[in-house]
Order: sequence, then structure tokens, then C-alpha cells
Amino acid sequence: MPCEVAVKSLVPAIRALIARELTQTHKLKQDEAARLLGITQAAVSKYTRQVRGRALDIEKIEEAHAMTVTMTNLLAKGQISRPELVKKFCSICGIVRQTGAMCQLCKRSNPSIDVERCLVCMSENPTCTSQEK
Repeated sequence: MPCEVAVKSLVPAIRALIARELTQTHKLKQDEAARLLGITQAAVSKYTRQVRGRALDIEKIEEAHAMTVTMTNLLAKGQISRPELVKKFCSICGIVRQTGAMCQLCKRSNPSIDVERCLVCMSENPTCTSQEK
């Protein structure tokens, strides 16, 4: 399912970009960034060293990257609630899925998927689908 692939690949890629932005652009310490993201300092360390969260390059997807930067700025200023953060993650996931950027990751997780004929992520509302590809 696309959501399983997103949890394993896309969410870590988004977190990695946010962790790098928080620590490099906003000059937060790793433990501060971890607290804002609801993850451990060790996870932030792996994200900033690019050990984790490398399956997708969110920065290449313009709209998703812009949303991630906005979300990072709100996090750094303490101007976003946890539910709003979750909604923004889901929105970014939907944008990335509609670009087809996850197709090859889905194919790797299930080689029987015909990515040329699959339209699950390209549908009008790709977020939180439970349909098989």
C-alpha cells in the first residue's frame, strides 16, 4: 500500500529536511529539533548526517519543498500545533504521491506492481488511501 511506503520512505525524508532546516537555518540544537518533531535526538542526528531519510529528495519537488520550509518556519517559531503539523505532513505526502515520485519505491516493495498502469497515487485524493496498487 502506498501509505506503508510513505511511512518507510517519505515521512523520514520530510523529517530529514525539517531536521536539517531546524538545525542549520534556525540554529536549533538537535534536542530542540527533536522535541519539536516528536522524535529522539539520535534520530535528528541521523537525519542531519543524511544516514536516514534519503529515499526521496523532497527538495526536488517544488510545492512539497515550499510546504516543508513553511512548516519548518512555523515549528521554529512555535506557531504550529501538533494536529496542524500532522495535517501538513499528510498534505505534503499527497503532493509527493501525485507527482509519481513514490512509484519506484512502491515497485521495490512489491515487484508485481505495474507502475505504468497504477493510478492510486495519481487520483484526485491520494492521501490516506487503503487500496492496493
